[in-house]
Amino acid sequence: MRYPQSAVRNPRWIAALFVLLVSAVPHADIIEQILVKVNGEIFTKTDLEQRQIQVLRQKGQQMDLKGDASNQQLRKALDDITPGIMVEVVNEMLVVQRGKELGYTLSNEQFNSIVANIKKENKIESEEQFQAALKQENMSMADLRRSLERSMIRQRVEQNEVLGKIGITDSEARAYYDAHLNEFTTPPLVTLREILVSIPADSRGVNVAAEDAAKTRAEEIRTRVTTGKESFEKLAGELSDSGSKANGGLIGPLSIQDVSPDLRRVLDTMKQGDVTPLIRTNRGFQILKLESRTDTQTMPFEQAKEQIGERVFTDKRKVEYLKYLDKLRAQAIIEWKNPDVKKAFDEGLRQQAAAPTQ
Repeated sequence: MRYPQSAVRNPRWIAALFVLLVSAVPHADIIEQILVKVNGEIFTKTDLEQRQIQVLRQKGQQMDLKGDASNQQLRKALDDITPGIMVEVVNEMLVVQRGKELGYTLSNEQFNSIVANIKKENKIESEEQFQAALKQENMSMADLRRSLERSMIRQRVEQNEVLGKIGITDSEARAYYDAHLNEFTTPPLVTLREILVSIPADSRGVNVAAEDAAKTRAEEIRTRVTTGKESFEKLAGELSDSGSKANGGLIGPLSIQDVSPDLRRVLDTMKQGDVTPLIRTNRGFQILKLESRTDTQTMPFEQAKEQIGERVFTDKRKVEYLKYLDKLRAQAIIEWKNPDVKKAFDEGLRQQAAAPTQ
């Protein structure tokens, strides 16, 4: 089935991960070692190992398996991801437990519909292929259903308990607009046409005679442009040495902020349709025509309200959801059975609190 691919499928990598994970505790305790209980629901060392492998796979983590360095690299990767995993695990258990209290379940009809979509998206045409895909992911049909049901319950709890209660007032939208006006402002844009007369160069550099010849040719072309008898676009398509000749010399639209200061000063003195004097560049002699210019434009507040609502909602969504999780944790009975895992969880909470809102 469609999952991110990575070095986790490398048998040597998996072997190194297995050796590292099982070396921490006596062999007899591996299968059922409980790390934490959340309102009586257990999370074991085996569960953690499965989550770690899944996250490393999703990250596409690559491991150097040469000598002792491989274990050091793997330990560092596990230390980096375990805090986030443990926060996610506890959050998931609390939210799913709340969803079950509210009576949320995954019906057979919903499950069958999701499975059908999975088969379609992954181009699985038979039940045998589907079972083989599940086996490749070390999953049974029961495992798949459990995973899908937990995901569905989390979404419904978030929607009904958090998102459905978030509103955006006009004053909040206005405050965001005033504080982020640059997000709704388009800088001046210019559209140009160019004709380039390149200067041939040899191993000794630019030949003076070749430069003079190119300049004379460029001046002749400019004269033909400025007399008005031939269009700039036509001459660019016929005579320019720039790749833009295919589009009649068209360049842009360009933000005026992306134009060099020297050229910006030239363009500031020009009106639409004006042609620049010859401009010497490292490519040769360039002639530019100002095709169009737009001034700075700021989207009015009324037009920006929908975008603002989405952005403010995203910010409030995270804040309110974290508050909701804090409330669930405060009401829960959480029993830690492993001090290192508890330490990782606390670090995960610290990282979560320090993360930017957006």
